Amino acid sequence: MATNTRTRAGLLSGDYTIEQKEAILGYLLVAPAILLVGAVILYPVAYNVYLSFTRVPISPAESPTWVGFQHYRTLLSSDAFWRALTNTIVFTFFSDVFATAGGLGVALLFNRAFRGRRLVRGLMLLPYVAPLIAVAYIWQWLLDPLYGLVPYVLGDVLGLGIGQLDVLNDAGTALWAVIAFDAWRYFPFAFLMIIARLQAIPADMYEAAKIDGAGRVARFKDITLPELKYVLGTVFLLRWIWNFNKFADIWLLTREVQTLPIYAYQTAFANYNQGQAAAIAMVLFLALMGFVLLYVTWILEW
Repeated sequence: MATNTRTRAGLLSGDYTIEQKEAILGYLLVAPAILLVGAVILYPVAYNVYLSFTRVPISPAESPTWVGFQHYRTLLSSDAFWRALTNTIVFTFFSDVFATAGGLGVALLFNRAFRGRRLVRGLMLLPYVAPLIAVAYIWQWLLDPLYGLVPYVLGDVLGLGIGQLDVLNDAGTALWAVIAFDAWRYFPFAFLMIIARLQAIPADMYEAAKIDGAGRVARFKDITLPELKYVLGTVFLLRWIWNFNKFADIWLLTREVQTLPIYAYQTAFANYNQGQAAAIAMVLFLALMGFVLLYVTWILEW
């Protein structure tokens, strides 16, 4: 009791140790960031959880009504929800794989000295830095069945007989068109990350492998890939998180592909069912968090 009394008296009198002062300063420095995160992220997430268990009226003068797990039961029995979830997984996986593979291929190609290398590397970034709305409308023009360049080349120039195929307005092909668009637009991100790691690999490792008689395939398999595995894992994870929540790219390019973010948007602002949309957002959040936890555990144990 006497020790606790002396400790409290010391704290009240300002008699802090150096460690205590450093700890207090640290808390004060991170407090604004914690408050900002709480205001911008934690509160909206908590409020969304609450909305997912309620029926939100259209009139702002009325209060939400508690409905429990009704929205989640509705989702589990909805064919539209499962179709949107399937589209989300297919879009995320293939666009992520193609973008990462494209970035790896371009990085390996440009990881050598040649005239104009800096200029060409800069040009590789154009799809990534160009405004989204501009490139989306360019792709719409390129794929337009009447005036597009791609149908003209395939149909009139090459004579393949598929020039009138409306790729973006056909449910069977729109998803793969969006995947191709996303892979093309975001492969420069993987390219930047991978080429930075490639340039950090010691050249002595490749020279030693050459002396031992290792060919290009063996050097790539035994040296390059092991050195790149964490970069590739990080790129794949980041692109998965971003693509799983992708909305603008798909919405601007076509209306024939419905993923979970688009399904939630239409449910909230077209059907005016805010509670159901909040439940969709919660499923999206939980599915993404579950994948991230499993993926990080797998990567760390790889």
